[in-house]
Amino acid sequence: MADAVLTLNAGSSSLKFALFELDRPEPTLVFRGEAEGLGGDCPRLRAADATGAGILDRSWPNGEHLAHEDVLDAVLDCAEGHLGEDRIVVFAHRVTHGGPNYADPVLITPQVLSALDALAPLAPLHQPHNLTGIRACQSLRPQAREIACFDTAFHRTMPPVAQRLALPPPWEAKGVRRYGFHGLSYEYIIGRLAELDAAAARGRTVLAHLGSGASLCAVLEGRSVDTTMGFSALDGLMMGTRCGDMDPGVLLYLLQEAKLDGQALEDLLYRRSGLLGVSGLSADMRALMDSASPQAKAAIDLFVFRLVRELGAMFASLRGLDALVFTAGIGEHAPLIRQRVCDSLGWLGVQLDADANGRGDLKISAAQSRVSVWVIPTDEERILARHALAFAAGR
Repeated sequence: MADAVLTLNAGSSSLKFALFELDRPEPTLVFRGEAEGLGGDCPRLRAADATGAGILDRSWPNGEHLAHEDVLDAVLDCAEGHLGEDRIVVFAHRVTHGGPNYADPVLITPQVLSALDALAPLAPLHQPHNLTGIRACQSLRPQAREIACFDTAFHRTMPPVAQRLALPPPWEAKGVRRYGFHGLSYEYIIGRLAELDAAAARGRTVLAHLGSGASLCAVLEGRSVDTTMGFSALDGLMMGTRCGDMDPGVLLYLLQEAKLDGQALEDLLYRRSGLLGVSGLSADMRALMDSASPQAKAAIDLFVFRLVRELGAMFASLRGLDALVFTAGIGEHAPLIRQRVCDSLGWLGVQLDADANGRGDLKISAAQSRVSVWVIPTDEERILARHALAFAAGR
């Protein structure tokens, strides 16, 4: 086995990981997995090899409260057991926010880590946990090289007017501007689309990353020109527990009239809104689609309405549409949502092949559709591994 990279994506109670051989020109997947329930009563760690066969399934059912460092130690044991005499030459971390200064993967130094800590208020649900994964790595393998790869980087190609907020210049100088997120996913998807349909990837394409977090990205000639998430991961689409785009006057009302403090407001907007807030039942689209509750239907209807409305903004930025791509949990696994969205876009010439959509084929548009429509599973871990390969080669 060749030298390898371990990719890491740390969340509040989870750790996604993958081990790749750093083969050229493309990294080779060895295994991937996820630890769930960290900090809870029943943590579980699972991994499968490149064929999907399970190679690791460990749980801690006795109320053990494991930290990221504890489970990462088990992951490293598994990885190094596969490597034998070879070694992990770099750890590649997904980091949500790179701020105005980081447009490319960067070697993590104490100065870089301090700068990323300072960005935590811009992505409070994600950034602190991403950095927890970095610190766990440093504790267990203090001599290892680590790189940070940023979800904001893909959107640095947006024109200045798409990055600007309508605030006085001193605020822009402080970094208050539109950044965009889900960039690692979008980087993978546009590359995969280029393999499937080069003309679509070069044209006017909207990528729809629809999961518990959700956003759209308008891509022209393979480059981001607009996106629905802006200064923070709250903006744009309605999400699992996040509100999405909202009249700032509502925030003033909640602060001034409802007397919410900053912490309560953050909790409402990030954790108690979206699908969960509207339905009162669940943030999981699958549970809502299985429910007969009127509140569940209302949440789905609002999700689709907001999605179609924001798609219109992306089409306007592109001045047309050649291809639409669905990805992430809802995008990949909810054919009913794809159908409802595409039915609302019939005026654009979007026509689905119902059978292909039901199967979740890669291409789900009908032969006569003026816009090609795709379902492409995302693979952020592979993008991390590609960046690690470039880094190991001396980039």
